[in-house]
Amino acid sequence: MNQNKYVLPDEKERHLLLQSPINGDGLMLLFEAGLIWLTTNQAYVNSLNVFPVPDGDTGTNMVLTMQAAFNEADQIRSKNAGETARAFAQGALMGARGNSGVILSQIWRGFSRALDHYETMGPDLLMRAMQEARNTAYKGVVKPVEGTILTVVKDMTSAAEEAVNTEASLSDMLLAIVEAGDVSVKNTPELLPVLKQAGVVDSGGTGLFYIFEGMVRLLQGESLDASGAILKPLAELDLANAMETVEEGQDYEVVIDFAPHPGFALEKYYEDLAQIGTSIQVGEGDGIFRMHIHTELAKRYEPISYTETQGVVKKIMMENLQDQMDSRQTEELELSLTPVNPGEIAVVAVSPGKGLSSIFASLGVAAIVEGGQTMNPSVQELVAAFENLPTDKVIILPNNKNIILAAQNASKVSVKQIAIIPTRNAPQGFAAMLRLNPEGSLEENEDSMKEAIQEVHTGDITISTRSVEIDGVEVEKGEVIALYDGQLVSSAPTIEGAIEKLLEKANMDEVERVTFFYGEDLNQTQANQLADVIRKDYPEVELEIHNGGQPHYQLIIAFE
Repeated sequence: MNQNKYVLPDEKERHLLLQSPINGDGLMLLFEAGLIWLTTNQAYVNSLNVFPVPDGDTGTNMVLTMQAAFNEADQIRSKNAGETARAFAQGALMGARGNSGVILSQIWRGFSRALDHYETMGPDLLMRAMQEARNTAYKGVVKPVEGTILTVVKDMTSAAEEAVNTEASLSDMLLAIVEAGDVSVKNTPELLPVLKQAGVVDSGGTGLFYIFEGMVRLLQGESLDASGAILKPLAELDLANAMETVEEGQDYEVVIDFAPHPGFALEKYYEDLAQIGTSIQVGEGDGIFRMHIHTELAKRYEPISYTETQGVVKKIMMENLQDQMDSRQTEELELSLTPVNPGEIAVVAVSPGKGLSSIFASLGVAAIVEGGQTMNPSVQELVAAFENLPTDKVIILPNNKNIILAAQNASKVSVKQIAIIPTRNAPQGFAAMLRLNPEGSLEENEDSMKEAIQEVHTGDITISTRSVEIDGVEVEKGEVIALYDGQLVSSAPTIEGAIEKLLEKANMDEVERVTFFYGEDLNQTQANQLADVIRKDYPEVELEIHNGGQPHYQLIIAFE
């Protein structure tokens, strides 16, 4: 999201709007400030992954959820605080992405419920809104876990309750909420051992803290757009996912490799590029910097000219974004999805790669939603996939643990009969599809599919994004790591080494079939060579290889 899109009022206007109690205009200013400050710190929130895998997306999910909420409330621009909060909560619900986004939407749902029928909000009502936010968030999670965003909103609410007893002003109460949130976030590793082991604080709780801290920074007249200049390793540049956030008018994608001049100032480089385009990323590797930016047609050469003043340009790549988007849509249309008749069961599958989507299509799904790691679909996108299908019986395969909650919320806003199969990856989704009985009832299919996914174990091969020790496994940044059923099991210098250690964990004596789904960074020949690790030591095991096309993960391996 382009941070320059939002322009906050000057100090005089801010003072008038934020006098307590505040109306809908003042509430929108607080929401807007929270969105901007969260966006400013989005990359840091993304980095707070427990496992060192290249799919940290909590910050992105929370920003996109807040942006959808803001856009919905912006449509009505009511001076009534209750109406503003209600629209904001509705936007958050439909725009919610990932577990963090869904829980955040529940927080705003409770918050808005307390403001219903109120034109303005003062300290007493803010406290009640925080109480409802806390209660709704906890009720929205089947098994609440402390040391997460839930704990942070609970501690923030306690601070609001204490502040109201001292007859604090609205500003003072918000400050108390933020101070309590800061302490709570720092304490999350003491409540959730996996955070302490990984050396990080909870990402969702941190995102919530930044939202409220943005509100306080607005009240105190502090900057909300501190430098977003972040230098990543080249391996962490998410250029593929940048396509998911192409803004209107941004026609070209420009990628430049360059060797910076002595004294190169990254922050100034970011600031100047922000005047040219959006979706700016900069990575470094072996003395070469790589810059990525989206620009409008007339400005597509400006990043090149400017970068030439900052270093020696080594390589330039330029793509027409609209053409890429049109090509993607054409490829999606080429999938042969299964038509559904009234009364039949329609299956909707979430898929992170073209090859995986093709397999789902061949197995009989009626609709495919593009998404997975780093690109969790929103509740609204899930609803759109099945709402117009000519049947009232729908099965959703989320195929990712961070999409299950969004799928459950999508089912709640539809009048259709919907079953959610808690598939955590594509291989589980395939196993579920093999059990589909179009002539059976929704309940029978649901039971059979849930049984099927218990029979599949999955390994993931990817590159570590940081050095850490988890569960006794020492990981060096840049090494190849393996996860088995979501648990980190090995780290090795090569993919072959990681696979060998993964096989030790997979209990191969009981495995009959192994399926490789290779990602976009590998080809068929390379995947075949890697499969030789299994052929050599386990010749009796049936082996299949498919092009999955997934980003970030070189291999997804199914053990059956």
